[in-house]
Amino acid sequence: MNPLLWVLGGVLLYSVIALSLQSRGLLPSSVRLQGPLTTIHTKRGRAFLNWLAGPKRFWRAYSNVGVGVALVVMVGSFFLFLQAAIATVQSPQVTQVNQPRNFLVIPGVNDFLPLSMAPEIVLGLLVGLVVHEGGHGLLCRVEDIDIESMGVVLLTILPIGAFVEPNEESQRKADRGGRTRMFAAGVTNNFVVTIVAFALLFGPVVGAIGVAPGVAVAGAYDGTPAAEADIGGGDRITAVAGMPVSNDSTFDDALASTPDRAVDVEVNGERTVQVERSLVVVGSVQGNPAGITVQQDADPVRVLAVNGTEVYTQAAFEDAVADRPLARIETTEGERVVPVGAYAVEVAPDGPLAEAGAPENASVVVTGFGGERVTSRADLTRLLDGTAPGDTVEVQAYTEGSLSTYTVTLGTNEQDGNGLLGVLGLAQGTSGLVLSDFGIQSYPAATYLALLGGDVGSDLSGIQLSGVLDSFLGLAYVALILPLASVFGLPYNFPGFTPEVVNFYVVQGPLAVLGGGVFVLANVLFWTAWINLQLGLFNCIPGYPLDGGRIMRACVEAVVSRLPVNDPRPIVRTITTSIGVTMLAALVLMVFGPQLLS
Repeated sequence: MNPLLWVLGGVLLYSVIALSLQSRGLLPSSVRLQGPLTTIHTKRGRAFLNWLAGPKRFWRAYSNVGVGVALVVMVGSFFLFLQAAIATVQSPQVTQVNQPRNFLVIPGVNDFLPLSMAPEIVLGLLVGLVVHEGGHGLLCRVEDIDIESMGVVLLTILPIGAFVEPNEESQRKADRGGRTRMFAAGVTNNFVVTIVAFALLFGPVVGAIGVAPGVAVAGAYDGTPAAEADIGGGDRITAVAGMPVSNDSTFDDALASTPDRAVDVEVNGERTVQVERSLVVVGSVQGNPAGITVQQDADPVRVLAVNGTEVYTQAAFEDAVADRPLARIETTEGERVVPVGAYAVEVAPDGPLAEAGAPENASVVVTGFGGERVTSRADLTRLLDGTAPGDTVEVQAYTEGSLSTYTVTLGTNEQDGNGLLGVLGLAQGTSGLVLSDFGIQSYPAATYLALLGGDVGSDLSGIQLSGVLDSFLGLAYVALILPLASVFGLPYNFPGFTPEVVNFYVVQGPLAVLGGGVFVLANVLFWTAWINLQLGLFNCIPGYPLDGGRIMRACVEAVVSRLPVNDPRPIVRTITTSIGVTMLAALVLMVFGPQLLS
């Protein structure tokens, strides 16, 4: 059942029970209900705020900085929302990011907020709400605005807000600058908490975390040797056939150097399992020469033999096709005669290979390059890395049913400066098929730790985000998008050190005495910073009743009051309402537009 339906059912049940208790007078006067929303009011804490508000000049200066930050964010959010809404109308695309449920900060309902992180997310939310509303309460007292009550807002039992209820008459008597500082104090506190939490995370906490030796396993493909040996997500492979492995490269080398079909594998440095290897197709590209499609929940497709020779490892497969650009491959789905090489979806029009005579827009399998045999994308990529623009090479390729040799003058690859062949959609693996004699999906533990500021020496050259890690703001930006990391080219989203990935890391240095508590602390800081920034940004949206809308109204009043008009209120109302309605329409388009317009 859809988790969102469970949530809606729970909200309805809570509302019925709570309203029934209220109608019978069983709830205290401090608890007030509005459907599923519950507000808890208290007058406690006002004496503490009075004491804290003592250095008024400091707090006013502090809040003046916050007003400036809020104004910048308000203007930026207005144009960002407009741009996003226009883009949605022009090209409505339904993605995982713009699913309506993913705009809710509810772990287990939001695809990017796992249920395992619920305690840390709720704690971060509570911190954000307390410091936000505490900022409003503090500045109320700094500006001599009386407070009627304070409290929290619950959606059933989930805290979703907090409030400070100023005395209306006292608020009207305060000057415009005082009210503006009071409205900006909440988002200012949220931004300060974000900075402090990220500083602690990027400094001592992440510095105390290292990558555990071995190959981190994100999961095993169904029906593969690893899955049959009960190796799965969260495991670490630490040795193969008695040879220690520290990363993917040493793991591949150990497998390749072991010809035996059955191989002993050490997992987590604790247990040893025997893996009976077989060659399985774990991925496929549509239109591949073999016509094989890997389907979820279907029986795995196995490669049994090449040209009559039995194969059960990748090394044996590569040996069997080493001198055969065209091979007869026997699989569990039947026999196929296919060109074996690096498969590309099409020859680029006007590219170097097309200029050498290859048919434009046709699919192609590159089987040889510069006199060397090419059996996979990895082979072709490795050979191209050793070329320069303008080099002339002999390229053997299978296209439109025939094998041909082309003399190609390489172009320039703008990304790395190497030679460019001129093919599009170069698929992973061999002939559009990804083969594995083991069947695991590795987890880039070192990459994620490096993106959080950890010094692990991970190569980030192929990642879009690698260039922004040299500054605090860059690290903060990367940390904020890590829960949505798959959108930015990384294989998995990273919502923190979840139970599924903790085994891939070790605690080191002075904080090692905390043991697993370091991961808890890292998660708390990560989500506290993430949620506080979201709260601050959201409340800066220039729409009533958000803080941004109130600050905008004060600013508009300040400008209009200088105009030669008798009654400025209609003008202020028109401007603020227009901006608020525009922001609301943009937000509705962003949330529901892709589903309605696509």
